[in-house]
Amino acid sequence: MQTSQKHQTASGLHMLYPQLYCSPQFQVVDKNALSNNPPEEHFFTLESSTASGSLPAYDSPSVSVSSNHSPFSPQASHSCLSDPRQSPDNVYGSPFSGSSSYTCDEAEFKNKIRELEFSLMSCDSKSVEFSGFIPGATKSWNWNELLALTPQLDLKEVLIEGARAVSEGDTATAFGCIDVLEQMVSVSGDPIQRLGAYMLEGLRARLEGSGSNIYKALKCKEPTGRELMSYMGVLYEICPYWKFAYISSNAAILEAMVDEPRIHIVDFQIAQGTQYVYLIQQLAKRPGGPPLLRLTGLDDSQSNYARGGGLSLVGEKLSRFAQSCGVPFEFQDGMMSGCEVQREHLGVKPGFAIAVNFPYVLHHMPDESVSVHNHRDRLLQLVRSLSPKLVTLIEQESNTNTSPFLSRFMETLDYYTAMFESIDAGRRREDEERIRAEQHCVARDIVNMIGCEEGERVERHELLGKWRMRMMMAGFMPCELSTSVVWEVNQLLKGFDPNYRLAGSDGALFLLWKRRAMSTCSAWTSP
Repeated sequence: MQTSQKHQTASGLHMLYPQLYCSPQFQVVDKNALSNNPPEEHFFTLESSTASGSLPAYDSPSVSVSSNHSPFSPQASHSCLSDPRQSPDNVYGSPFSGSSSYTCDEAEFKNKIRELEFSLMSCDSKSVEFSGFIPGATKSWNWNELLALTPQLDLKEVLIEGARAVSEGDTATAFGCIDVLEQMVSVSGDPIQRLGAYMLEGLRARLEGSGSNIYKALKCKEPTGRELMSYMGVLYEICPYWKFAYISSNAAILEAMVDEPRIHIVDFQIAQGTQYVYLIQQLAKRPGGPPLLRLTGLDDSQSNYARGGGLSLVGEKLSRFAQSCGVPFEFQDGMMSGCEVQREHLGVKPGFAIAVNFPYVLHHMPDESVSVHNHRDRLLQLVRSLSPKLVTLIEQESNTNTSPFLSRFMETLDYYTAMFESIDAGRRREDEERIRAEQHCVARDIVNMIGCEEGERVERHELLGKWRMRMMMAGFMPCELSTSVVWEVNQLLKGFDPNYRLAGSDGALFLLWKRRAMSTCSAWTSP
């Protein structure tokens, strides 16, 4: 099946956009990370909270799924990630990523591809040009023999073969694979069929040189605010990725600011701001009275449609709530991209203890591989100049920033296979709302990672090991997340499928789906 038309009208909302969620490999600088054997995993449960603050290892609790969750999809999370050591950007191999090899014999598939290529090469040269891409040229081929093999083919293997052909400039093979893939994918199928539909669009966009055009179309043709909120709400409720970000950062900030009378939080992607309702409630309970809370909320103007208006709406809502709780509150908004943020936009005042939150946002900032301005590191250095008491960083654990195309494709396939499986665990497969949520909140990211390059590619994830290096180079020191933070997140995970697990290493927390690390939360302080 073809998904082009569906993509033309898909939402521009980034999958990992708050509040009513959506998106999310994971590395730590460790000598074990470079070995063939992954280091020991550390899983935390309620019982792991100890007074010592250490993070001992426990199995995740066996939690029965609530009645509104369908049984977990029987398919295992098969990793097709290429050897992390082969990528120059992945020197911090994830201790949690699974791996597997394909049992499918692809020889017959490849032989048929080569035979058909040879047949095409022998065609009249006047009717076929090989100097460049001819849109739809392969539609005149006789692919019946190859298509007859479709039921016996492994979808992941065909996706990889198509990506390999694209990376080698073999457009004949690439379009042959696309013809086959169109018969294998479905936006209403099992997880790999649904993911395959969007990865197919990414391959098609790359071959046609239209990746940036499709991405811009997805970015501009938004559904109405009410529709989009509904799509986001579906993913927010059935996946814990954004809740993981909110609860872990809130708990860390509350703990760091326990004795501070004046607190200033700078949030670089505040979205609708409802994540701070819980924090305000907790501050209201502080013995001796609540502190003065100042909040600077930043977000780009493209997010207006998700809120139904500007950031002033967030400030008004939180101000009313803080007043009802008796918490002194000040709000300042900044409607701009992180690339535009300067110190004067942050509204910093003397006498405040500062906390900065980066929730799934820094991976959108271009770094030294994209721009001489390197806004990714510039922002970190700007924040360091504020001497914050705490910085929380939540990111997808994936390696798509500077990886070459084929490695990036493999990583995307591996990561989003786990993502789509986790979505399946929370909503029945035929659910129309889930289908639309994936189309509007996930497809755009996948097309961007596969179909775009250079400045047009904004989905540039890095592993925790790389983020750790960036943070330390900017002058930050790691701050271990305490057992109270672990406890809060474990309470959250009790409401989700037991295949979600919490793990930790070097003071950071990792949200896993089975053995695949999906998101990380780390905390930092300025010495």
